[in-house]
Amino acid sequence: MNVLATNSPLEAAKLPWRQAVAKYQNPDLRRSLWQFANSVVPYFVLGYLMYRSLAVSYWLTLALAVPASGFMVRLFIIFHDCGHGSFFKSQRGNDVMGIITGIITFTPYYQWRHAHAIHHATSGDLDRRGVGDVWTLTVEEYLASSRWKRFAYRFYRFPLVTFGIGPTFMFLVAHRLVDRGVGRRERFSVYWTDLALLGIALLMHFTIGLRAYILIQLPIMVIGGAAGVWLFYVQHQFEGIRWERHEKWDYVAAALQGSSFYKLPKVLQWFSGNIGFHHIHHLSPRIPNYNLEQCHTSEPLFQDIKPITLVSSLKSLTFRLWDEQQRKLVGFGGLKRLSEQPVPVLVKGSNR
Repeated sequence: MNVLATNSPLEAAKLPWRQAVAKYQNPDLRRSLWQFANSVVPYFVLGYLMYRSLAVSYWLTLALAVPASGFMVRLFIIFHDCGHGSFFKSQRGNDVMGIITGIITFTPYYQWRHAHAIHHATSGDLDRRGVGDVWTLTVEEYLASSRWKRFAYRFYRFPLVTFGIGPTFMFLVAHRLVDRGVGRRERFSVYWTDLALLGIALLMHFTIGLRAYILIQLPIMVIGGAAGVWLFYVQHQFEGIRWERHEKWDYVAAALQGSSFYKLPKVLQWFSGNIGFHHIHHLSPRIPNYNLEQCHTSEPLFQDIKPITLVSSLKSLTFRLWDEQQRKLVGFGGLKRLSEQPVPVLVKGSNR
């Protein structure tokens, strides 16, 4: 059976997915610790080399920031696994490692975990957009929006903002603030992370100097943030994606057809912690990242999933809106023609 050809949620639900993923859900302590070691040690070594390179050439510093940002992405994947309780068998171990890697990646662990859990529970559901996802309007919603909202949406969707200004703002500013409606633990995760980052900044000020620290840390955050947001974007904004209204939404179909299989070159797959196997991750978030590839290649259930490649993924840059009539993502082109037609009355799904 071709999974992507399975249009009925009832058919998708019959797929023996639980048996297929169960054997890959057990974390291996040695593999987890080794992954942390081969990520965090090179990250700090490269940070030290960047500091020394400041006396030579800032271009050399920026060159070293590229691999350093790759290791930051890899550390974020570990942080991400901890948020799902999949990096260690012990929940306490996941929480401790999540807090540590959260400080390294400028992200408050418990608040992020809360928002990300909502993302997993609502991904691909047109009536439950807005938390932990990429802001996406339908064509009808866009045409019914005010000029100011249209401008804000186009600004948000401009690539320099989506993958440059946006990620940098998110990691450096937005993550320093408490989200509305979160609980006490989530609030205090923001406070303690901010306090830890302030302590690190003060330590850097009295050792290497605040200017040197900024010259080192900022390019890592900009490059790593852009790469991380690109990965997340492509995993949920790709050709052939399936989105449904809530009454037709189905967990299995949303995972296998609403999350991409991003087939990257091996070196990029390593730095991104196998997160390209996102269809499997959404099907079973309890699978450690280092087991995702084996699950995909070993189970017949996933063999008909069509991958997107590094080249074909560039088409995702043209996607701006969800067309409910055509059931696909489209660009802004052709909106003038559509705007001359009567705008449907929106009963559901007016996002943001």
